Formats: sequence, structure tokens, C-alpha cells
Amino acid sequence: MSTAQKIFNSLNLHLPENSVQYCWDLWNEDPFNFLITKSRSTKLGDFRYRKDRPIQTITINSDLNTFQFLITYIHEVAHHRAFKNYGIAIKPHGLEWKKTFQEIISPMLSDLVFPKDILIPLKRHMLNPKASTGADLFLNREIKKYNLQNQEPGHSLLNDIKLGSIFELKGRKFQKETVRRTRVLCIEIPSGKKYLISAHAEVRKIEA
Repeated sequence: MSTAQKIFNSLNLHLPENSVQYCWDLWNEDPFNFLITKSRSTKLGDFRYRKDRPIQTITINSDLNTFQFLITYIHEVAHHRAFKNYGIAIKPHGLEWKKTFQEIISPMLSDLVFPKDILIPLKRHMLNPKASTGADLFLNREIKKYNLQNQEPGHSLLNDIKLGSIFELKGRKFQKETVRRTRVLCIEIPSGKKYLISAHAEVRKIEA
């Protein structure tokens, strides 16, 4: 099987149907090494520029839902093209990257690709894209809803459960206390220690 066919097959497994050919075309126009990796807690995807290598590498986490995968893929392709077109001295998420990201995601900003609950905040986000969709609370909230569809019943976003609720996060039990803008003050059970947790963390509610 050719590299081109392998890339197409990989994209076909992870992207919304109506975006696969476009994303493959982006690769075909200016090829790069493309790897799908195990989940990484610190990043969704990665582009690394190496002066000693003629072909650069993009990696994307395998556990992303199809819409997050698409946004992340184009985000990283924009890095690849911005560095190539403007040089390596540019800021990673500076004006050159923003312009490139806006240009190449534009054909995908359609309800044929994204559901409307993601499309509306995504269009707003792309007016001035941030380094991570996680920094855009409204967009991140809508994207994460599609993670929850693939999980067992009882999972939800921390923001969506009531104050006083008991929940589990990464094997630890907490009680939701007070909301502080983008984070929630929670008490760990049984240690009694207090932690600020992202309001958009995916948790499993424990019924009393």
C-alpha cells in the first residue's frame, strides 16, 4: 500500500466524512510525516520543525472525537505551512499562523462538516484563533459533548453537574463546591484537600 493510500485510510478513520478528501489534499499538496499517537494529556496534536530533515512531522492524538481531530489536524497543518511560507523566525501562534489557519479551515466551516452547535462557536473562534481550542470555553464545551457520546452513561462535564454533587475524576472522588469563572473549587474525598478543576473536565457523577 502506498504512503498516500495509508494517509487517506488513517484520515478516513478519524475525520468527519465530508472532510476526508480535503484533508488528504492538504497533505498531498505539501506532504509531511503524519502519525496518530496515543493520548497525551498535555497536547492534542503537535508539529515539530527540524532543520536537519527535509520532511516535517505532524502528530495527532488517536482518542479525539472526529470534530476535534479535524480542527487539530488543520491547526497543525497551518503550523507546517506558516513556517514554510514565512520562515522559522515567526511566532508559533502569531499573525502568520493565524492567517494560514483561517485560510485553510475556511472551506470546512460548513454544516455539511460540523454540527451547528460546534460550527457557530468555531466560526467565532476563527475570527482570532487561539493557541488551543481548550482556551475557548464555549467552543471547548460544545466539542467535548461529542466525547461524552462515546462513554458509559453517567459521564458529564463538571460544569453541568449540580453543586454538592460527588464525582470521580481519574480514579479520585471529589465534591463540587463553588464555581470560579472557568474553574470549580472541589473537595477531595476523603482527604478534605481543595482543588481547582476545569469546569469542562469530563467526570463520572456518583449517585448518593
